Amino acid sequence: GGQFKREVTVDGQSHLLLIREEAGAPDAQFASWADAVIFVFSLENESSFEEVTRLHTLLSDLRGTSDVALALVGTQDKISSSSPRAVEDARARALCVDMRRCLYYETCATYGLNVDR
Repeated sequence: GGQFKREVTVDGQSHLLLIREEAGAPDAQFASWADAVIFVFSLENESSFEEVTRLHTLLSDLRGTSDVALALVGTQDKISSSSPRAVEDARARALCVDMRRCLYYETCATYGLNVDR
C-alpha cells in the first residue's frame, strides 16, 4: 500500500485527490471513508479479475456502493506472446454493468494508454 496526492481539474474546478493504495480486502474503516474506489486487475491474469469481483462484493457488504464512485482498470503492460490476454473487453464491461455506475478503462503505462485519463 501507499499514499499519493494529485491535483486534478474537473469542469474548471481544482480538486485534490488523496489516494491510498490498499493491499487486501476492504475493512469497515476503509468502506466508511472512501468516496471512490478504483479496482485494478491485470488483463493477462484471470485470478486478478476474479479477485476484483470478490473485493467489490466485500465492499458492497460493508457499504452500499451506490454513493461511491467506481472505476475498473485493466492493465495490459505484461501481455505478450508468452503471457496472452486472459480477460476480454466484453467480460470487463459486463462486470462494470454488474457493479453499476462503473467506468472501465484499459491502460498501458509502457505506451501511456489512458494513464492520465
